[in-house]
Amino acid sequence: MAAAMGIGRFVYTPILPFMESALALSKSDAGLIATANFAGYLTGALLASSPVLKGSRRLWCIGMLAVSAVPTGMMAATVSIEFFMALRFAGGFASAFVLVFGSALVLETLARQHRADLSALHFGGVGIGIAFSAVLVAQIDGLGFDWRAQWLACAFVTLVAAIAVMFLIKPEMDVAPPAANKVDIIPAQDQSAPRLWPLVLAYGLFGFGYVITATFISTMVRTQTEIQFLEPYIWLIVGLAGVPSVFIWTIVARRFGTSQGFAMACLVEAIAVALSVLASGPVAMVTAAIFLGGTFMGITALGLMRAREINTGDSRRMLGLMTAAFGVGQMIGPSFAGYAWQFGNSFLFPSMTAALGLAIAAALTIKPIKPGRPA
Repeated sequence: MAAAMGIGRFVYTPILPFMESALALSKSDAGLIATANFAGYLTGALLASSPVLKGSRRLWCIGMLAVSAVPTGMMAATVSIEFFMALRFAGGFASAFVLVFGSALVLETLARQHRADLSALHFGGVGIGIAFSAVLVAQIDGLGFDWRAQWLACAFVTLVAAIAVMFLIKPEMDVAPPAANKVDIIPAQDQSAPRLWPLVLAYGLFGFGYVITATFISTMVRTQTEIQFLEPYIWLIVGLAGVPSVFIWTIVARRFGTSQGFAMACLVEAIAVALSVLASGPVAMVTAAIFLGGTFMGITALGLMRAREINTGDSRRMLGLMTAAFGVGQMIGPSFAGYAWQFGNSFLFPSMTAALGLAIAAALTIKPIKPGRPA
Protein backbone atom coordinates (compact mmCIF):
# COMPACT_ATOMS: atom_id res chain seq x y z
CA MET A 1 0.00 0.00 0.00
CA ALA A 2 2.85 2.37 0.81
CA ALA A 3 4.49 1.84 -2.58
CA ALA A 4 1.45 1.39 -4.80
CA MET A 5 -0.71 4.16 -3.34
CA GLY A 6 1.55 6.40 -1.26
CA ILE A 7 4.14 6.57 -4.07
CA GLY A 8 2.60 5.21 -7.27
CA ARG A 9 -0.60 7.17 -6.96
CA PHE A 10 0.10 10.21 -4.76
CA VAL A 11 3.77 11.13 -5.34
CA TYR A 12 2.69 13.44 -8.16
CA THR A 13 1.57 15.98 -5.54
CA PRO A 14 5.02 16.81 -4.03
CA ILE A 15 6.78 16.59 -7.42
CA LEU A 16 4.23 18.77 -9.22
CA PRO A 17 5.58 22.16 -8.05
CA PHE A 18 9.05 21.26 -9.37
CA MET A 19 7.56 20.20 -12.72
CA GLU A 20 5.50 23.37 -12.95
CA SER A 21 8.58 25.50 -12.32
CA ALA A 22 10.86 23.63 -14.75
CA LEU A 23 8.36 22.97 -17.55
CA ALA A 24 6.04 25.98 -17.19
CA LEU A 25 3.08 23.62 -16.80
CA SER A 26 -0.24 25.40 -16.65
CA LYS A 27 -2.72 24.50 -13.91
CA SER A 28 -5.03 23.01 -16.53
CA ASP A 29 -2.22 20.78 -17.84
CA ALA A 30 -1.37 19.72 -14.29
CA GLY A 31 -5.02 18.89 -13.68
CA LEU A 32 -5.26 16.81 -16.85
CA ILE A 33 -2.19 14.77 -15.86
CA ALA A 34 -3.73 14.08 -12.45
CA THR A 35 -7.06 13.17 -14.05
CA ALA A 36 -5.33 10.64 -16.30
CA ASN A 37 -3.92 8.87 -13.23
CA PHE A 38 -7.36 8.68 -11.63
CA ALA A 39 -8.87 7.43 -14.90
CA GLY A 40 -6.28 4.65 -14.90
CA TYR A 41 -7.08 3.87 -11.27
CA LEU A 42 -10.81 3.63 -12.05
CA THR A 43 -10.20 1.35 -15.04
CA GLY A 44 -7.81 -0.85 -13.10
CA ALA A 45 -10.04 -1.14 -10.03
CA LEU A 46 -13.08 -2.14 -12.08
CA LEU A 47 -11.11 -4.74 -14.03
CA ALA A 48 -9.36 -6.11 -10.94
CA SER A 49 -12.70 -6.57 -9.14
CA SER A 50 -14.32 -8.20 -12.17
CA PRO A 51 -15.04 -11.95 -12.04
CA VAL A 52 -13.67 -12.35 -15.57
CA LEU A 53 -10.10 -11.79 -14.38
CA LYS A 54 -8.39 -15.09 -13.59
CA GLY A 55 -5.06 -16.14 -12.13
CA SER A 56 -3.16 -15.92 -8.85
CA ARG A 57 -4.04 -12.86 -6.82
CA ARG A 58 -0.57 -12.92 -5.29
CA LEU A 59 1.11 -12.83 -8.70
CA TRP A 60 -1.20 -10.06 -9.89
CA CYS A 61 -0.36 -8.01 -6.79
CA ILE A 62 3.42 -8.48 -6.99
CA GLY A 63 3.56 -8.22 -10.79
CA MET A 64 1.53 -5.04 -10.98
CA LEU A 65 3.54 -3.44 -8.17
CA ALA A 66 6.71 -4.08 -10.18
CA VAL A 67 5.00 -2.90 -13.38
CA SER A 68 3.94 0.35 -11.68
CA ALA A 69 7.62 1.30 -11.32
CA VAL A 70 7.97 1.48 -15.10
CA PRO A 71 5.62 4.41 -15.85
CA THR A 72 6.87 6.11 -12.68
CA GLY A 73 10.46 6.01 -13.92
CA MET A 74 9.50 6.90 -17.49
CA MET A 75 8.04 10.20 -16.27
CA ALA A 76 11.68 11.38 -16.25
CA ALA A 77 12.12 10.59 -19.94
CA THR A 78 9.64 13.02 -21.51
CA VAL A 79 8.32 16.58 -21.39
CA SER A 80 5.20 15.84 -23.44
CA ILE A 81 1.84 16.44 -21.75
CA GLU A 82 0.35 13.58 -23.76
CA PHE A 83 3.06 11.15 -22.63
CA PHE A 84 2.75 12.36 -19.05
CA MET A 85 -0.98 11.58 -19.21
CA ALA A 86 -0.41 8.13 -20.73
CA LEU A 87 2.22 7.26 -18.13
CA ARG A 88 0.11 8.45 -15.21
CA PHE A 89 -2.86 6.48 -16.58
CA ALA A 90 -0.68 3.35 -16.63
CA GLY A 91 0.56 4.06 -13.10
CA GLY A 92 -2.97 4.50 -11.79
CA PHE A 93 -4.09 1.30 -13.53
CA ALA A 94 -1.30 -0.74 -11.92
CA SER A 95 -1.74 0.77 -8.45
CA ALA A 96 -5.43 -0.15 -8.48
CA PHE A 97 -4.57 -3.80 -9.08
CA VAL A 98 -2.20 -3.76 -6.11
CA LEU A 99 -4.86 -2.14 -3.93
CA VAL A 100 -7.57 -4.65 -4.85
CA PHE A 101 -5.50 -7.84 -4.79
CA GLY A 102 -3.17 -6.82 -1.98
CA SER A 103 -6.07 -5.78 0.24
CA ALA A 104 -7.96 -8.99 -0.52
CA LEU A 105 -4.97 -11.13 0.43
CA VAL A 106 -4.08 -9.22 3.58
CA LEU A 107 -7.62 -8.74 4.89
CA GLU A 108 -8.61 -12.35 4.26
CA THR A 109 -5.47 -13.55 6.03
CA LEU A 110 -6.21 -11.31 9.00
CA ALA A 111 -9.78 -12.63 9.13
CA ARG A 112 -8.56 -16.24 9.16
CA GLN A 113 -6.17 -15.35 11.98
CA HIS A 114 -8.97 -13.54 13.85
CA ARG A 115 -6.94 -10.33 13.72
CA ALA A 116 -9.28 -8.11 11.71
CA ASP A 117 -8.37 -5.35 14.16
CA LEU A 118 -5.04 -5.02 12.32
CA SER A 119 -6.73 -3.98 9.05
CA ALA A 120 -6.22 -0.33 9.98
CA LEU A 121 -2.46 -0.98 9.94
CA HIS A 122 -2.76 -2.23 6.36
CA PHE A 123 -4.53 0.94 5.19
CA GLY A 124 -2.10 3.03 7.23
CA GLY A 125 0.48 2.04 4.63
CA VAL A 126 -0.92 4.74 2.36
CA GLY A 127 0.00 7.43 4.86
CA ILE A 128 3.43 5.88 5.41
CA GLY A 129 4.05 5.94 1.66
CA ILE A 130 2.93 9.56 1.38
CA ALA A 131 5.19 10.61 4.25
CA PHE A 132 8.15 8.66 2.86
CA SER A 133 7.72 10.09 -0.63
CA ALA A 134 7.56 13.63 0.78
CA VAL A 135 10.89 13.11 2.55
CA LEU A 136 12.43 11.45 -0.52
CA VAL A 137 11.39 14.24 -2.89
CA ALA A 138 12.65 16.93 -0.49
CA GLN A 139 15.98 15.16 0.02
CA ILE A 140 16.60 14.80 -3.71
CA ASP A 141 15.84 18.48 -4.21
CA GLY A 142 18.21 19.30 -1.35
CA LEU A 143 20.96 17.38 -3.13
CA GLY A 144 20.53 19.63 -6.16
CA PHE A 145 18.77 17.16 -8.47
CA ASP A 146 15.66 18.04 -10.46
CA TRP A 147 12.18 16.56 -10.91
CA ARG A 148 13.49 13.82 -13.20
CA ALA A 149 15.67 12.39 -10.44
CA GLN A 150 12.68 12.50 -8.10
CA TRP A 151 10.64 10.30 -10.43
CA LEU A 152 13.55 7.89 -10.96
CA ALA A 153 14.16 7.56 -7.23
CA CYS A 154 10.49 6.79 -6.63
CA ALA A 155 10.57 4.13 -9.36
CA PHE A 156 13.59 2.50 -7.72
CA VAL A 157 11.89 2.45 -4.32
CA THR A 158 8.81 0.84 -5.90
CA LEU A 159 10.94 -1.94 -7.39
CA VAL A 160 12.57 -2.58 -4.02
CA ALA A 161 9.12 -2.72 -2.44
CA ALA A 162 7.95 -5.25 -5.04
CA ILE A 163 10.85 -7.54 -4.12
CA ALA A 164 10.01 -7.16 -0.42
CA VAL A 165 6.33 -7.93 -1.03
CA MET A 166 7.29 -11.09 -2.92
CA PHE A 167 8.76 -12.44 0.34
CA LEU A 168 6.16 -10.95 2.70
CA ILE A 169 3.06 -12.22 0.86
CA LYS A 170 3.61 -15.97 0.84
CA PRO A 171 1.92 -18.34 -1.66
CA GLU A 172 -0.13 -19.99 1.12
CA MET A 173 -1.87 -16.65 1.75
CA ASP A 174 -3.50 -16.87 -1.69
CA VAL A 175 -6.45 -19.02 -0.65
CA ALA A 176 -9.56 -18.33 -2.72
CA PRO A 177 -12.60 -17.33 -0.64
CA PRO A 178 -15.56 -19.75 -0.66
CA ALA A 179 -17.92 -19.45 -3.62
CA ALA A 180 -20.92 -17.23 -3.06
CA ASN A 181 -24.38 -18.80 -2.79
CA LYS A 182 -26.18 -18.32 -6.07
CA VAL A 183 -29.21 -16.95 -4.26
CA ASP A 184 -27.06 -14.12 -2.94
CA ILE A 185 -25.95 -12.90 -6.34
CA ILE A 186 -29.27 -12.53 -8.13
CA PRO A 187 -29.64 -8.78 -8.77
CA ALA A 188 -33.44 -8.98 -8.70
CA GLN A 189 -33.34 -9.92 -5.01
CA ASP A 190 -31.14 -7.00 -4.03
CA GLN A 191 -33.24 -4.97 -1.60
CA SER A 192 -30.43 -2.58 -0.66
CA ALA A 193 -30.61 -0.23 -3.67
CA PRO A 194 -32.75 2.51 -2.03
CA ARG A 195 -30.18 2.84 0.77
CA LEU A 196 -27.12 2.18 -1.38
CA TRP A 197 -27.60 4.87 -4.01
CA PRO A 198 -27.34 7.87 -1.63
CA LEU A 199 -24.11 6.34 -0.31
CA VAL A 200 -22.81 5.81 -3.86
CA LEU A 201 -23.51 9.47 -4.66
CA ALA A 202 -21.88 10.57 -1.40
CA TYR A 203 -18.82 8.46 -2.20
CA GLY A 204 -18.52 10.13 -5.59
CA LEU A 205 -18.78 13.58 -3.98
CA PHE A 206 -16.07 12.54 -1.53
CA GLY A 207 -13.81 11.56 -4.45
CA PHE A 208 -14.37 14.99 -5.98
CA GLY A 209 -14.10 16.80 -2.66
CA TYR A 210 -10.77 15.53 -1.39
CA VAL A 211 -8.81 15.23 -4.62
CA ILE A 212 -8.39 18.92 -5.52
CA THR A 213 -6.59 19.74 -2.29
CA ALA A 214 -4.76 16.39 -2.32
CA THR A 215 -3.44 17.17 -5.80
CA PHE A 216 -2.57 20.84 -5.45
CA ILE A 217 -1.75 21.43 -1.77
CA SER A 218 2.01 21.58 -2.41
CA THR A 219 1.39 24.02 -5.27
CA MET A 220 -0.84 26.13 -3.00
CA VAL A 221 1.99 26.38 -0.48
CA ARG A 222 4.59 27.30 -3.11
CA THR A 223 2.45 30.15 -4.49
CA GLN A 224 2.06 31.87 -1.07
CA THR A 225 5.19 33.73 -0.02
CA GLU A 226 4.46 33.68 3.71
CA ILE A 227 4.21 29.87 3.84
CA GLN A 228 6.65 28.77 1.13
CA PHE A 229 8.95 27.40 3.83
CA LEU A 230 6.30 24.72 4.47
CA GLU A 231 6.62 23.15 1.02
CA PRO A 232 9.03 20.33 2.00
CA TYR A 233 6.85 19.49 4.99
CA ILE A 234 3.22 19.91 3.96
CA TRP A 235 2.87 16.57 2.15
CA LEU A 236 4.80 14.88 4.96
CA ILE A 237 2.22 16.22 7.41
CA VAL A 238 -0.61 14.86 5.24
CA GLY A 239 1.03 11.44 5.20
CA LEU A 240 1.76 11.28 8.92
CA ALA A 241 -1.82 12.30 9.71
CA GLY A 242 -3.04 9.56 7.39
CA VAL A 243 -1.22 6.71 9.16
CA PRO A 244 -3.64 6.39 12.13
CA SER A 245 -6.70 7.76 10.33
CA VAL A 246 -8.44 4.47 9.57
CA PHE A 247 -7.91 3.30 13.15
CA ILE A 248 -9.30 6.56 14.56
CA TRP A 249 -12.36 6.70 12.31
CA THR A 250 -13.10 3.03 12.92
CA ILE A 251 -13.34 3.85 16.64
CA VAL A 252 -15.67 6.75 15.82
CA ALA A 253 -17.81 4.40 13.70
CA ARG A 254 -18.07 1.89 16.55
CA ARG A 255 -19.25 4.65 18.87
CA PHE A 256 -21.68 6.49 16.62
CA GLY A 257 -22.33 4.11 13.72
CA THR A 258 -20.61 3.73 10.35
CA SER A 259 -22.94 6.10 8.53
CA GLN A 260 -22.48 8.77 11.19
CA GLY A 261 -18.72 8.29 11.17
CA PHE A 262 -18.63 8.69 7.39
CA ALA A 263 -20.66 11.91 7.60
CA MET A 264 -18.54 13.33 10.42
CA ALA A 265 -15.30 12.61 8.56
CA CYS A 266 -16.67 14.29 5.43
CA LEU A 267 -17.44 17.42 7.46
CA VAL A 268 -13.94 17.48 8.95
CA GLU A 269 -12.48 17.11 5.47
CA ALA A 270 -14.72 19.92 4.19
CA ILE A 271 -13.18 22.16 6.88
CA ALA A 272 -9.71 21.13 5.68
CA VAL A 273 -10.48 21.96 2.06
CA ALA A 274 -12.02 25.32 2.96
CA LEU A 275 -9.18 26.21 5.34
CA SER A 276 -6.60 25.63 2.61
CA VAL A 277 -7.98 28.59 0.63
CA LEU A 278 -9.90 30.79 3.09
CA ALA A 279 -7.36 31.19 5.89
CA SER A 280 -3.80 32.42 5.54
CA GLY A 281 -0.65 31.65 7.43
CA PRO A 282 1.21 28.49 8.41
CA VAL A 283 -1.14 27.43 11.22
CA ALA A 284 -4.14 27.31 8.90
CA MET A 285 -2.31 25.36 6.22
CA VAL A 286 -0.84 22.87 8.67
CA THR A 287 -4.29 22.36 10.18
CA ALA A 288 -5.73 21.81 6.71
CA ALA A 289 -3.02 19.24 5.98
CA ILE A 290 -3.69 17.38 9.25
CA PHE A 291 -7.44 17.32 8.66
CA LEU A 292 -6.99 16.23 5.04
CA GLY A 293 -4.53 13.42 5.84
CA GLY A 294 -6.52 12.44 8.89
CA THR A 295 -9.74 11.84 6.98
CA PHE A 296 -9.41 10.73 3.37
CA MET A 297 -8.34 7.11 4.02
CA GLY A 298 -10.78 6.91 6.91
CA ILE A 299 -13.64 8.01 4.67
CA THR A 300 -12.54 5.52 2.03
CA ALA A 301 -12.68 2.68 4.55
CA LEU A 302 -15.93 3.76 6.22
CA GLY A 303 -17.66 4.15 2.86
CA LEU A 304 -16.88 0.57 1.90
CA MET A 305 -17.76 -0.66 5.40
CA ARG A 306 -21.15 1.04 5.19
CA ALA A 307 -21.76 -0.38 1.72
CA ARG A 308 -21.05 -3.89 3.04
CA GLU A 309 -23.49 -3.30 5.90
CA ILE A 310 -26.44 -2.41 3.69
CA ASN A 311 -25.65 -4.54 0.64
CA THR A 312 -27.89 -7.61 0.15
CA GLY A 313 -26.96 -8.44 -3.44
CA ASP A 314 -23.82 -9.18 -5.40
CA SER A 315 -20.81 -7.82 -3.50
CA ARG A 316 -18.91 -7.28 -6.76
CA ARG A 317 -21.74 -5.09 -8.03
CA MET A 318 -21.56 -3.06 -4.83
CA LEU A 319 -17.78 -2.71 -5.11
CA GLY A 320 -18.10 -1.73 -8.76
CA LEU A 321 -20.68 0.97 -8.04
CA MET A 322 -18.67 2.46 -5.19
CA THR A 323 -15.41 2.33 -7.13
CA ALA A 324 -16.99 3.87 -10.22
CA ALA A 325 -18.55 6.74 -8.27
CA PHE A 326 -15.33 7.47 -6.40
CA GLY A 327 -13.28 7.23 -9.60
CA VAL A 328 -15.51 9.59 -11.55
CA GLY A 329 -15.35 12.14 -8.73
CA GLN A 330 -11.56 11.91 -8.68
CA MET A 331 -11.34 12.29 -12.45
CA ILE A 332 -13.49 15.43 -12.52
CA GLY A 333 -11.77 17.19 -9.60
CA PRO A 334 -8.25 18.00 -10.87
CA SER A 335 -9.36 19.00 -14.38
CA PHE A 336 -12.12 21.19 -12.97
CA ALA A 337 -9.67 22.86 -10.58
CA GLY A 338 -7.06 23.36 -13.29
CA TYR A 339 -9.46 25.09 -15.66
CA ALA A 340 -11.28 27.07 -12.94
CA TRP A 341 -7.94 28.43 -11.71
CA GLN A 342 -7.54 30.32 -14.99
CA PHE A 343 -10.51 32.56 -14.23
CA GLY A 344 -9.18 33.93 -10.95
CA ASN A 345 -5.58 32.76 -10.60
CA SER A 346 -6.76 31.05 -7.44
CA PHE A 347 -7.98 27.71 -6.14
CA LEU A 348 -10.67 29.50 -4.10
CA PHE A 349 -13.65 28.66 -6.32
CA PRO A 350 -12.80 25.00 -7.07
CA SER A 351 -11.82 24.32 -3.46
CA MET A 352 -15.01 25.84 -2.04
CA THR A 353 -17.00 23.84 -4.59
CA ALA A 354 -15.21 20.74 -3.33
CA ALA A 355 -15.97 21.65 0.30
CA LEU A 356 -19.64 22.04 -0.64
CA GLY A 357 -19.56 18.60 -2.27
CA LEU A 358 -18.20 17.09 0.95
CA ALA A 359 -20.91 18.82 2.98
CA ILE A 360 -23.56 17.36 0.66
CA ALA A 361 -21.96 13.93 1.05
CA ALA A 362 -22.32 14.29 4.82
CA ALA A 363 -25.96 15.34 4.47
CA LEU A 364 -26.71 12.30 2.29
CA THR A 365 -25.38 9.86 4.87
CA ILE A 366 -25.98 11.38 8.31
CA LYS A 367 -28.77 9.87 10.37
CA PRO A 368 -30.49 10.79 13.63
CA ILE A 369 -28.86 8.89 16.47
CA LYS A 370 -31.31 6.70 18.34
CA PRO A 371 -30.77 6.62 22.13
CA GLY A 372 -28.52 3.74 23.07
CA ARG A 373 -28.01 2.58 19.49
CA PRO A 374 -25.55 3.57 16.74
CA ALA A 375 -26.96 4.90 13.49
